[in-house]
Amino acid sequence: MFDAEVGDDVLGDDPTVAKLEAKVAELLGKGAGLFVPSGTMANQLAVRTHTEPGDEIIIETMSHVFLHETGALAALSGVGAQLVPGDRGLLSAEQVERAVRGDNYHFPPTRLVVLENTHNHGGGTPYSLKGVEAIHRVAQSRNLKIHMDGARLWNACIAKSLKPAQYAQYCDSVSVCLSKGLGAPVGSVLVGGREFIRRARRFRKMFGGGMRQSGILAAAGIFALDHNYERLREDHDNAKHMAESLGRHLNLLIHPEEVETNMLYFGIRGRSPDWVAAELEKRGVRVFAERPAEVRAVTHLDVTRAQIDRAIQVILELAD
Repeated sequence: MFDAEVGDDVLGDDPTVAKLEAKVAELLGKGAGLFVPSGTMANQLAVRTHTEPGDEIIIETMSHVFLHETGALAALSGVGAQLVPGDRGLLSAEQVERAVRGDNYHFPPTRLVVLENTHNHGGGTPYSLKGVEAIHRVAQSRNLKIHMDGARLWNACIAKSLKPAQYAQYCDSVSVCLSKGLGAPVGSVLVGGREFIRRARRFRKMFGGGMRQSGILAAAGIFALDHNYERLREDHDNAKHMAESLGRHLNLLIHPEEVETNMLYFGIRGRSPDWVAAELEKRGVRVFAERPAEVRAVTHLDVTRAQIDRAIQVILELAD
């Protein structure tokens, strides 16, 4: 980062940012990329670029774009959301087909489908390639665009033994995160066709996401992609090991068979998530209180197998 060659990215001449954008676009088989500070901005830029105020998007009920981006769909793009409850966060082609509004001026026009891969509240669940392809066929037949919130797309690819471009081929735009499992300190990249990114660049400036000598940040993203992608398998192995170990305790509420990537949800019988999270933090284990009866644990490159084993021991002791 210290040695990064920089310019002015608002003017489009920061060479390290350009290198990162081209690298991610090539990985996903798209025409261009756009470096932004956060995944929220990447997702909201995609929505704004694909839609006009008064349009409607189809989105899973517990998706990040709807639930955790502070009302930005309404505030920044003026769009409505057709919420569809998925199976562990995943939508089916049939659900998307049913959610499309008819051609009637009493209804808002459906313009966009948003998929989250992997799905956070679904427990880090990845889409199958066939599932995305089927939704793509529906979108084509109904003249819809598809945006994939791929904050954890790298994890989905590792879990399903796929290349990022295999998922992206069925999407008009994809956002990917460089922090999360890859470990960069900040940043996401939005990719799509060249004209799409040209339009998104204008909205990035409008949303306050234009950065100047941001090559210092982009350099970390390049390093993360070059060095930390394949090692995501370790995180998946650690999460599975943790889930299977906790699953043997009768007081722990967990489904080890549902752990496919780097996160797991669990609860302690008779205890609230807030109590569990607070008690674990006192003992040096940090988790999030998330679902009504569960907490979320996420494995990543800063957590070793020895630390995972220590966390397992602490949780088992708390559950006794």
